[in-house]
Amino acid sequence: MQRRLIFAICVAAALWFYMFSPWTGNLTNFWMNMSIAAVILSSMAIPWSCCRLSRPQFKDACLQLLLGVAIAFALWGIFWIGDKLSQMMFSFARPQVDNVYAMKDGSNATMIVLLLLFLIGPAEEFFWRGYVQKSMSEKLGANAALVVTTLVYGLVHIWSFNFMLVMAALVAGGVWGLIYRIKPALLPALIISHALWDALVFVILPI
Repeated sequence: MQRRLIFAICVAAALWFYMFSPWTGNLTNFWMNMSIAAVILSSMAIPWSCCRLSRPQFKDACLQLLLGVAIAFALWGIFWIGDKLSQMMFSFARPQVDNVYAMKDGSNATMIVLLLLFLIGPAEEFFWRGYVQKSMSEKLGANAALVVTTLVYGLVHIWSFNFMLVMAALVAGGVWGLIYRIKPALLPALIISHALWDALVFVILPI
């Protein structure tokens, strides 16, 4: 399992390098690359993780859905406040945020929302929390796994050379990771929140 975990993280790092680095990021369409990466991550996480999602009862499913939506909007609020504060502290903050939003230029907004909601967001959350953090918890303990997974999730974005993007990944990953650390059974809610937050912040309610 340890070799598989290391291999999976290295694959994720390589995929993020290809998608975000200035040398390779513009070679092919970003959203196509992100979708392919989501499929690759899922193909590793699903068979290698013993944390498979069982079919919940209707009441539990409703609670997971409501909590997922609440987390997504709460996280959006945190980022809205963070955007205002960062603009007051750093002159480069808004231009770097605008560079992130530039990734959707020329792409169909509806297609991006659908990809984020039903492929990219769920795949990322299942991989990073449902597989990586869970596997690390078994090896390192829950607290260490939270810290390491959050750092790795943030640092794979470093090849963008975009401070705001790396910090966004660290904050969002930290929130999702902390909730998973407290209650792993909330993974379905985290998957929903990740997918919805992605769609909100990128397209529906951009900051």
